Amino acid sequence: MTTTTDTQFPITERNRVRREHHRGSYDKEAVYAVLDAAPLCHVGYVLDGAPYVTPTIHWRHGDRLYWHGSAASRFLRAAQGVPVCLTVSFMDGYVLARSAYNHSVNYRSAMAFGTARRIEDKKETGDALRYFVDGLFPGRWEGLRPMTEQELKATSVLWMDIGEASVKIRTGAPGDPEESAVPVWAGIIPMRSVLGAPEAALELPADCALPRQLSELVASGRLR
Repeated sequence: MTTTTDTQFPITERNRVRREHHRGSYDKEAVYAVLDAAPLCHVGYVLDGAPYVTPTIHWRHGDRLYWHGSAASRFLRAAQGVPVCLTVSFMDGYVLARSAYNHSVNYRSAMAFGTARRIEDKKETGDALRYFVDGLFPGRWEGLRPMTEQELKATSVLWMDIGEASVKIRTGAPGDPEESAVPVWAGIIPMRSVLGAPEAALELPADCALPRQLSELVASGRLR
């Protein structure tokens, strides 16, 4: 394992395959930026010799990642103590070049490795879920109906300390400026995921206004 500063994740042989020219990085802040921007992740692991990848919503606290699911899920129960790979990705645009070979996409992706653990204490589970909800929707937890014992019992929260991680990013125009004389349209078609206009529940009382924090989140252009 290569010795690194605390601003960078370790560069291991498994991690090294993520490097592609100038696109691969092990910088912690770059990894965090992609992890924190994405509301959805995919968690991959091997159980009984078979590979599984499950989508879920994640959140981060320092070098620790969390995700949650049903306590009844056999996958989550079996994942306790199992090595996992958590990935997130964004597509930011199609990159159209003058040749098929040079077509590409602008994207951001992060991959993190660790060992899955489950929170066993109910209070710690509740605290983690509060951090999760308020991380998505600032200040929302305090105004919600409190979770019941049954709801806490039915919810599993898993976590892993990030042992290795890397990020890959591509931005910019097609990489074939030397072929500018070829009479084919080339450029970028941007792609963007944004929050839409809130749609109130049908039974919502007329005097129950959208909270300011939610209005600000929708207007910010961020997903979380």
